Amino acid sequence: MSRQTARQTARRGRDRRAEIMIPLRGRERFAPDDAPAVAVAGGGIAGLAAATLLAERGARVTLYEREESLGGRLAGRSTRLSDGSRVTMSRGFHAFFRQYYNLRGLLRRTDPGLDRLRALPDYPLRHSGGMTDSFARVPRTPPFSALGFVALSPSFGWRDLAGMDARAALPLLDVRVPEVYERFDGMSATAFLDRVRFPAAAHHLAFEVFSRSFFADPRELSAAELLLMFHIYFLGSAEGLLFDVPTEPFPQALWEPLGDYLRRLGADLRTGTPVRRVQPVRTADGGGVAVRTDHGTDRYDGAVLALDPGALRGLVAASPGLGTPVWRDRIDALRTAPPFLVSRLWLDRPVRPDRPGFLGTSGYDGLDNISVLDRYEGEAARWAARSGGAVVELHAYAVPAGAAPEQVQNRLVESLHRVYPETREARVVDARHEWRSDCPLFPIGSHARRPGVSTPDPAVTLAGDAIRCDLPVALMERAATTGFLAAGTLLAGWGVRGQTLWTVPRTGRSRTLRALGGLAGR
Repeated sequence: MSRQTARQTARRGRDRRAEIMIPLRGRERFAPDDAPAVAVAGGGIAGLAAATLLAERGARVTLYEREESLGGRLAGRSTRLSDGSRVTMSRGFHAFFRQYYNLRGLLRRTDPGLDRLRALPDYPLRHSGGMTDSFARVPRTPPFSALGFVALSPSFGWRDLAGMDARAALPLLDVRVPEVYERFDGMSATAFLDRVRFPAAAHHLAFEVFSRSFFADPRELSAAELLLMFHIYFLGSAEGLLFDVPTEPFPQALWEPLGDYLRRLGADLRTGTPVRRVQPVRTADGGGVAVRTDHGTDRYDGAVLALDPGALRGLVAASPGLGTPVWRDRIDALRTAPPFLVSRLWLDRPVRPDRPGFLGTSGYDGLDNISVLDRYEGEAARWAARSGGAVVELHAYAVPAGAAPEQVQNRLVESLHRVYPETREARVVDARHEWRSDCPLFPIGSHARRPGVSTPDPAVTLAGDAIRCDLPVALMERAATTGFLAAGTLLAGWGVRGQTLWTVPRTGRSRTLRALGGLAGR
């Protein structure tokens, strides 16, 4: 294997059928005397990806982030515990799957070997009925991944497979992007599973867990998004369902190094500075945009808006000259998923040694997963070693409207005691609770009106996991991919090359399976 091939394989992953998207031809970078000034609104994954590509190509980048630190929904803040320890609080557990080619490519800018990520050995999923599924021994290459799951799963056996509606299930074998949205965006994830006759336990363990990764009730989530997840992790990719996690809190492991990298490239990072208004400026030479903050208005040649749905709606509403009425209506139609809770507990004693670093849960009164942070995060491990305790994190997604926060927090702790009984005797040294409601919602029938990367204003592009992207990407990978695409769209207009991107295959891997899947459309 040549050095170049080895480097490409390392960036892509193990799947030889992963697809590569080469950008339009153009100059490698701007000359110093013709470099445009570009504003990036939002310092999360999407904004950081856009800012990185633009700065690498020689653009003069100014990144605005309303919070005091980078990372967006993966940011962190310092807090002092009652025992005097200084620790980092964040929204906690996020799985960095091996299919996240473009996100991992972004992280490689400061960590070429991805040494600041650590592999967890399993992705266990436990139902309150007592069954636990594991992916540690499931083959990664389709279709053996799905067959291996059936063979090894206590909740989904061959009898369950025989009881499914084979014709209704055929589309799972032939997921094509973006056609999957045309066929299945009009029904809910739950309706599709009911139609296929998935067994109830597998419904909870294997699929509801994934749909709730979108922080949404599966009864409200588009079935197309669920089928896309099935494709990405089971029948479309040979990367499997195991994943990595950062070895330190997000700021130290990921965003502070990337911020330093951007500064070395000449980018101006303005944290604690929300963008209040973006207005197109049209002149004889093409114009640009005027970006207003609390500190004044600056003129740029282009802008990337990489904001969560609520912030984007607010910014567009405050920028009356931006876009067309139809486009503005599409922005206004973006919706935010229900609230979610992250509770982190610092306990005075350890959990049992055999407890995994991460456990997905279902049927435990709203508890969606448990993380034992000291099993994989250095800061938590150091606190646990000093105190003899443990750092445990609980997540609840799609919390019902009107739920009393304190009651929800208490229920999560009670559920923790059910799942890990040894925690009943533990004293909570300190606790932090993060309530948020800023993740995108992908409701039934919403895909066609979802805004894409390009906008009616050539100098303005959009990025983020709420933005339409007709590639097989989701969650953090959709954020990174649209960030690179948003920057690449601006660069193409200036005759400069964009970013090479990777994705899992955009169609099913097997010609035979695709043919079978196509029968469902007849």
